[in-house]
Amino acid sequence: MLCNSILIIGSAPNAINAKSWSKSAFSHIVAINNAWQIRDDWDYLICPDDFPTERRPKLISKQQQIVTSADYVPIQNDYGGFVYAGGTMAFTSAYWALGHLKPKLIAFIGCDMVYPAGAKTHFYGAGTADPLRDDVSLQSLEAKSLRFQYHASNQNCLCINLSLTTESRLTFPRMSFDKLQHITSSQHNALVSIEKSKFDEDRVRQVLSDEIALGYYFETGKYWDYLSEICNQSVHEIDQLWFSFYDTATKT
Repeated sequence: MLCNSILIIGSAPNAINAKSWSKSAFSHIVAINNAWQIRDDWDYLICPDDFPTERRPKLISKQQQIVTSADYVPIQNDYGGFVYAGGTMAFTSAYWALGHLKPKLIAFIGCDMVYPAGAKTHFYGAGTADPLRDDVSLQSLEAKSLRFQYHASNQNCLCINLSLTTESRLTFPRMSFDKLQHITSSQHNALVSIEKSKFDEDRVRQVLSDEIALGYYFETGKYWDYLSEICNQSVHEIDQLWFSFYDTATKT
């Protein structure tokens, strides 16, 4: 097992694949919203404040913790805030894990954010496709994924998508669970170096400076209370910049 590796479980149908995975492969398991139902040995359940009480676990062990906005908003702010990071729990949980747990690897399952018409959308049945709502911070899920990918690799953290589905809004490299279990420190370092090399560092610094200049930072995290101050086109242009300096020739 690679030291300090995190599994984040979302609610897509393939999230149930994580049910049989050995926990020994991970230092911590982070469940998003309803995903705590998939296995009972999760370490952190992260959910928004409006996540219904009746859908939360009735009992939790001393080793388990429910992560709320009081925990994740300050960390999200450390990375520039929700408007630039993407206001949906897949990214919120990712930034929280990166900032709080400081892992060497974050593996994702059930977080592809793809919702085919007429198909089962969530492991528990039908659900609301939160990442697809009309929201200024979610104009491009791929751009938000690239942004997180940069911040993670900048902390020497490798992002991996364990999903086997054909389509995903995540831009992270794919890897099977079997391969993940046997990844070595040298392999990890090599893969992180590859991810770092895909970003044009000078242009990254420029777009991060552009984010600060726009000023779409709201300490409470409730950016929806300030929509009149946010220009959709400006956020769209920031998203496009993240695409423009990522090496699509090596993109996985």
